Amino acid sequence: MMEPREQSESMNNLEKDQILNTEPQTEAQEVVNEEVKVEETAVETPQATEVATTDAAPKMDLAGKNKAELVDMMRELAARPIEDVKDEVQAIKAAFFALRRDEIDKEREEFLANGNDENDFTAKEDPDENNLKELLNVLKVRRTEYNAAQEANREANLEKKRQIIALINEIANDPDNINRQFNRVKQLQQDFKDTGDVPATADTEIWKEFQRATERFYDVLKMNKELRDYDFKKNLELKQQLCEEAEALDEDPDIVNAFRKLQELHNKWREIGPVAKELREELWARFKAASSAINKKYQTFFEDRKSKEKENADAKTALCEKIEQITTDNLKTYAQWDEVTKQIIALQEDWKKLGYASRKANAALFARFRKSCDEFFGKKAEFYKTMKDELNANLAKKIDLCERAEALMDSTDWKEATDKFVEMQKEWKTIGPVVKKYSDNVWKRFIAACDHFFEQKKKQNVNIHAVEHDNLKAKKEIIATLKSTIEEAADDAAQSVRDLMDRWQEIGHVPFKEKDKIYAQYRELIDKAFDTLNMRGSRPRGDNASPRSGRSAGGSDRGLSERDRLVRTYEQRMSELKTFENNMGFLTANTKSGNSLVQEMERRIARLKEEIAELEQKIKEIDNA
Repeated sequence: MMEPREQSESMNNLEKDQILNTEPQTEAQEVVNEEVKVEETAVETPQATEVATTDAAPKMDLAGKNKAELVDMMRELAARPIEDVKDEVQAIKAAFFALRRDEIDKEREEFLANGNDENDFTAKEDPDENNLKELLNVLKVRRTEYNAAQEANREANLEKKRQIIALINEIANDPDNINRQFNRVKQLQQDFKDTGDVPATADTEIWKEFQRATERFYDVLKMNKELRDYDFKKNLELKQQLCEEAEALDEDPDIVNAFRKLQELHNKWREIGPVAKELREELWARFKAASSAINKKYQTFFEDRKSKEKENADAKTALCEKIEQITTDNLKTYAQWDEVTKQIIALQEDWKKLGYASRKANAALFARFRKSCDEFFGKKAEFYKTMKDELNANLAKKIDLCERAEALMDSTDWKEATDKFVEMQKEWKTIGPVVKKYSDNVWKRFIAACDHFFEQKKKQNVNIHAVEHDNLKAKKEIIATLKSTIEEAADDAAQSVRDLMDRWQEIGHVPFKEKDKIYAQYRELIDKAFDTLNMRGSRPRGDNASPRSGRSAGGSDRGLSERDRLVRTYEQRMSELKTFENNMGFLTANTKSGNSLVQEMERRIARLKEEIAELEQKIKEIDNA
């Protein structure tokens, strides 16, 4: 034991050190508390919350998960310790109810589309939602129980710390035995540090009580100065190291990470004991200056971030307004839909280039933007489905026309069949497009039937031309016979002429271009025969007037008969011209074969127009005569 004098000197030194230790340490504690308050305030802001939860956010891949899968994931979480699944539960819950809201929105749209009143709408019961809510209730009960257990544990820790403080105060109140209790107090200090958290409302006060009890113990402790100086020196080294670490944080580019490390340094500072009085204020000022620099950067970081988030929010709002102005009312073709689709995709790319807005605003803006995108692509899908049905209906109509054309293509009723083919070609033009992969085939099938019919008709016309050439040959033979009969002037020449005239009337039409020439030769010979052979007294069969008499009944009948033939030919050529012109509307020159066919059709149309002009002239001449 110490002598009374040593004890007195030791007591004086401890009392002196008590004055040196108490105030600066208390001041340091208050500053630390201020730093903690800064941290707590920052955490309450949306920006700080986002930063604080970013590292702890669950790394879960929820993309593409349906509701049943999300319920199964929640069921797995329900079997894990409640303290490990808080963030995962929130993430799954948010993903599930986002899907559920989409389902309810679709049900409401369908309900309203059926003409119902919105106030009468009630969402259908969802078994998955009921299962999820049951699991959430289980988790809620477990969380409540866990929180209650944690609170009870913190209350127990508070009571334990109070008991430690009471023991330290009790030891300090026994100066006669205090030297023996040094190691015990050190153990009590360690026990105090090892004891877990206490209620937040009592944390600061219990720490102050512990510091006061510890300082009181050291103030009355009868320890030798070497031991106390050693403790101060050790504490000084530790706190100088904390100052260096705090100052080094100023170089950390990640200010959020630097701020968190600063809080850890403050906690360590609080755990380290006092230093010599003459160094306390200087050392604390150094540590506080380093802390202030980090706190200022931290605050500036969140202010800048808030400003940037506002810019992003304004930019995203502008994109939402822009995409909402896009209307689909006038989109009637695939090309129009594709053009607007490119605009939507461009806006989506612009959205991806923008950073985050505040958490609350970002979620609302994304939901707004996504809704417009979903509505557009939903309408596009509906349009494509409608167009597919329409294209299929058009294909059915064109196939029907093909079948009708194929059934008629071998008809020999040229006039009626031609009219029907013209009508079918007109009807084809009124039918809209079909699916591209069927378009060429169905068109080739239809045009093949049309071409087959008109080729057969053309061959028929060629046969008619052959007959006309035979008739021309026969009439030339009659002309030759008339010449020889008139020249010989035999007794029966007149009767021979009349027989030849009867044969002439029995012969049918000749080629149109030779008609006038051959007829003129015939009339000239007949007139000569009547003059030479004195045949005016009696008329031949079927000829009641002289061939020269344009006003005779026979001449009039023949003129009218010729005119009727010309008119019939004219109508036939006009029908053919109309058919060819209709067919031209179906042809394109995109291919070599298509170009050749177009040129052939153009040549046919030109020839028909020339023949029609000649027929009109001939009819006009007969009418004038």
